[in-house]
Amino acid sequence: MAELSERAGVPVATIKYYLREGLVPPGERTSPNQAKYDDGHVQRIKLIRALMDVGGLSLATVGEVLSAVDAGNASPHRILGIAQEGITATRQTVDDESREWALATIRDLAGRRGWPCKDDDDPIIQALVGVLCAIRDVGHGWYLDKLDDYAEIADRTADLDIEGIAGVESLERIIEIAVVETVLGDRLLSVLRRLAQQRASKAHFSRLAVDSELGSGD
Repeated sequence: MAELSERAGVPVATIKYYLREGLVPPGERTSPNQAKYDDGHVQRIKLIRALMDVGGLSLATVGEVLSAVDAGNASPHRILGIAQEGITATRQTVDDESREWALATIRDLAGRRGWPCKDDDDPIIQALVGVLCAIRDVGHGWYLDKLDDYAEIADRTADLDIEGIAGVESLERIIEIAVVETVLGDRLLSVLRRLAQQRASKAHFSRLAVDSELGSGD
């Protein structure tokens, strides 16, 4: 147990809790007080920490994802959906008119992109409803004009995610990769976007400053 704790970078007490909750399979018993753990245990613990610490999933959602992985009878598509539901923002309260406007916008966009959009109560659809309504409420309609451009980026990102699974034969490994991509990929894109915004902001406002100086000199 001490060796497993050191390799996984997690306290012994935490590992014992995961074992009690069934999140980590028991080790191979070698004596009444000793058990043997392998690389699979280390990988499982690191996956749990990644889903919780970086992805922000609740312990209950992590348990649901891992149970589906261990059962082996759920498709990667279904388990990916479980992870998505766990990390998607909660439903935001909006008035009926705003909700219908947002749903109509989403259906129109989904129709053009070939995205599934059959269940209005889907947590992902509801999260998007909240985002669209918030953008409209603060008066940034110009952002909505770029919705197709952002959708194009989302499609390309999704294709890259699925390409990461190509060639992987183990169903459990496919599921783990899909879950990690969903949870950690959101964080990765968010941070990369911040860096790119710094580059774009510097270029844009530096150009404006130069144009302003040139205009003042005329």
